[in-house]
Amino acid sequence: MPSRKTIKRRIASVTTTKQIVKAMNMVAATKLQKTKRQFAAARPLFKASVRIMDAVSNCELAGESVFFQQRPVKTTAYVIITGNRGYCGGYNSNVSALALAHMNAGRSEEILAIGTRGRDYFQRFEKNVRHCYTELSERTTYADAQGVAETLLSLYVSGEVDEVYVAHTQFQSVLTHEPTLTRILPMGDGEDPKNKPERLQYEPNAEAFLETAIPAHISAFLYGAVLESGCCEQAARMVSMDGATKNATEIIENLTREFNRSRQAHITQEITEIIASVNISK
Repeated sequence: MPSRKTIKRRIASVTTTKQIVKAMNMVAATKLQKTKRQFAAARPLFKASVRIMDAVSNCELAGESVFFQQRPVKTTAYVIITGNRGYCGGYNSNVSALALAHMNAGRSEEILAIGTRGRDYFQRFEKNVRHCYTELSERTTYADAQGVAETLLSLYVSGEVDEVYVAHTQFQSVLTHEPTLTRILPMGDGEDPKNKPERLQYEPNAEAFLETAIPAHISAFLYGAVLESGCCEQAARMVSMDGATKNATEIIENLTREFNRSRQAHITQEITEIIASVNISK
């Protein structure tokens, strides 16, 4: 049995750890509420953008746009949305593993990592990580999302990549979040837009509208995906830190019982020695 001094040192160490993880839990809870408010404010923009793009896919001109054309896939771009820090359970690894499982051995990949955890994950598999955006994972702004969208559009229009997927995490509740892989380029469902009825009229014309609307849609999607993934990250960290706090409490209780047993055994031994010495003196 360890000495009482050793047990007391272990209790003090675990108590300090408990205080740290409890503080991390509170910080994660605060960040979660902030990110949820930001995501709730951005959700109407994202939904409106999706609704408009669904209607645009029915436009006959969409069949002539490079953003709607299906072409042979030689290179795929993946935007991997993770965090910069750990201590959030399987949040980072789950979404990265989903994207890795989707990658085809017969195709090349261009990876744009939002968050260092995704970058580190794919570097271990010797994948081509073209860009890493660390600040976007921490302080999400629409302007930063626009920058990523411009890079993706440039790669796609130039023909360097033939399709673009976004690996992100959907927030369902504090305890439930689902890693998801969404294709954002080419747009549409693959059906020929010429076979669909025209639904909208465009001013000044469809070409000018598509030139503005498609970059805005990609930016809005990335902005919403990063915010929603941020909610999942903080929720996962809250759950992880809450579990660590409970484990630390249990360890402290076990160590305290062990310390009390050790002290009781020492007291009993001293009493026994006193009684034995009294009997010998008689």
